[in-house]
Amino acid sequence: MMNLNALFSSFYTFSLVSFVSMVLIGCGFHLRGADGALATPFKTVHLAVDARSPLGVELARNLRASGDTQLVATAKEAEATLEILQDNRNKIVLSLNSAGRVREFALTHQLRFRVIDAVGREVLLPTEINLRRTISFNETQVLAKEAEEALLFRDMQTDMVQQVLRRISAIKVEGK
Repeated sequence: MMNLNALFSSFYTFSLVSFVSMVLIGCGFHLRGADGALATPFKTVHLAVDARSPLGVELARNLRASGDTQLVATAKEAEATLEILQDNRNKIVLSLNSAGRVREFALTHQLRFRVIDAVGREVLLPTEINLRRTISFNETQVLAKEAEEALLFRDMQTDMVQQVLRRISAIKVEGK
């Protein structure tokens, strides 16, 4: 009797896992990673941004991971150049408590960029991405709130880079 229950339980688990796997495969689901990374339509890309800035570092890392794309040092060597036209981060007071002290902040990150091909044509017109996060504030937890703010800005930057890569990967290049 014990072996029959164990056999039935194993069969049930196997059937359930098989069914879920078939449903996910059938709908086109795949895990992100090397195979699921966003591929750019360009073989070589020049980043017109400070390579040591946090945004530049993250853009470069994600472009390298996007497949066959190679980063080059100058725009002359590149099929396309990603130009950062504007990169602003702001912290705005949203609300005050009854004592007139800050209760909430809005953190904003605005990025404006464009992509130019090797002959100087804009293949992606100036595009603006705006992100906003709300953070509560408590003066008794200043260090924790500063750490939370830094974490939110890092998260917004990661989201920003992913949105930039999605827009670049959607570019249709003539002859490809």
